Amino acid sequence: MGGTEYHLIARGGVGEHRSLGDRMTDPAMANPREPTRSTPPPVRWPRLAQGVGFAFLRRRAMRTWVRRHGHIFEINVPFFGRSVVISDPSLVRPVCTATAEQLVNVQPNLSNWFGPGSVFAIEGSAHRDRRRLLAPTFHGQSLRNYERIIEDETLRECANWSEDQEFRTLEPMNRITLNVMLRVLFGADAVELDELREIVPRYMKLGSLMAFVPVPRFRTGRYGPWHRLDEYRRVFDGAVCALIDKAEADPGLEERADMLAVLLRSGRDDGTQMSRRDICDELLALTAAGHETTASALGWAWERLRRHPDVLAELVREVDDGGSDFRRATILELLRVRTVIDVAGRRVAAPDVDLGAWRIPRHRTVLIRIADLHQNPQIFPHPERFDPHRHGGGRPPTPGWLAFGCGARRCLGADLALTEMDVVLRTVLQHFRVQTDTAADEKAHFRGIAHTPKLGARVVVRRRVQPR
Repeated sequence: MGGTEYHLIARGGVGEHRSLGDRMTDPAMANPREPTRSTPPPVRWPRLAQGVGFAFLRRRAMRTWVRRHGHIFEINVPFFGRSVVISDPSLVRPVCTATAEQLVNVQPNLSNWFGPGSVFAIEGSAHRDRRRLLAPTFHGQSLRNYERIIEDETLRECANWSEDQEFRTLEPMNRITLNVMLRVLFGADAVELDELREIVPRYMKLGSLMAFVPVPRFRTGRYGPWHRLDEYRRVFDGAVCALIDKAEADPGLEERADMLAVLLRSGRDDGTQMSRRDICDELLALTAAGHETTASALGWAWERLRRHPDVLAELVREVDDGGSDFRRATILELLRVRTVIDVAGRRVAAPDVDLGAWRIPRHRTVLIRIADLHQNPQIFPHPERFDPHRHGGGRPPTPGWLAFGCGARRCLGADLALTEMDVVLRTVLQHFRVQTDTAADEKAHFRGIAHTPKLGARVVVRRRVQPR
């Protein structure tokens, strides 16, 4: 598969530069009977420096490495080891379409955090079966049923917002998305959900910092982070098991549409019913992964709209007219220009995998650099601009836009996340006016998994006068 040509305008004039991958796949430069294969260029920094750059200064380090090596290169970092980083769309596509025999989930992954029973941990046919089981809850009529839940939770949260006083929106957005996920996963409100509302944010705050850190074989100390995570997990499992007991005693279990009921009903006829431990793992994964990233994206929405009065004014006009197309385009652009999850990972399971001119050997990690794809001027002209009109067709380009990942491990809840963002934006704009100004952009803060506005996405609002 050939590479993509990149035409660059040099400072001193106009010229054309093609990456090494392009030159090696050019028929004039490669043997047509035996294509040249080589490993990607390595970053020459010391391993510790690469690890620090990847973990704590990722965006700056990645920009440096892309300028030096192009859109494919190899790094060697703690936990992930030797890893090939790609942001060339022509190389990303085969990663997205690879089979489970070629590429598997990256190691370590979020199963470190959520447990071996979650969808993040399983592979092959078991992974496909689990996704098939979970998918209906996040698509079709189910989504339309959730719109009222999302609206209710948004109105409940913003009922006491202060007017004419700057405040952080990140925490309110987290509460909205957490409450939505709890109701989607567990059905009607219950006293046990109060316990989950209390413990999940604590678990998320600590766990997101340690999600990819290998679990120590022997955990010692009563006050270390792993001990605290274990305590939080025990509280979570206790609340979920109490909800399982109630669900199993519910005569209406067969008619329930919440995720807990779906998991409890699965496999009963053929003896493959999930264990309570696996159900707890899966529900923790869906709760955590299903609300944190959506809340982060909503925070970025308010951060961007505060600084773009033209976009905000058009959104308000559309809300008042009952439309939604521009709001959807704004969400797509927001997820591009402020990428929340900036990397998607796989691991080579086959003896080797060819990506264009490059041969990637077994056990290498392959990291798709989503943030660099989203900033590629060949795909998105003037990528630094926040311009929803670039998504006027309603469908972002693939594989240039990968806010939810791709392939067999694309985010299961992508459609729910888009629906949540749509309903929250609509509901808030129906009831509040957001003050715009020329405040400096908030910088991104990396919380271990997601990139969030560093100052909490601060805004000033005033209630709109509602027609009688």
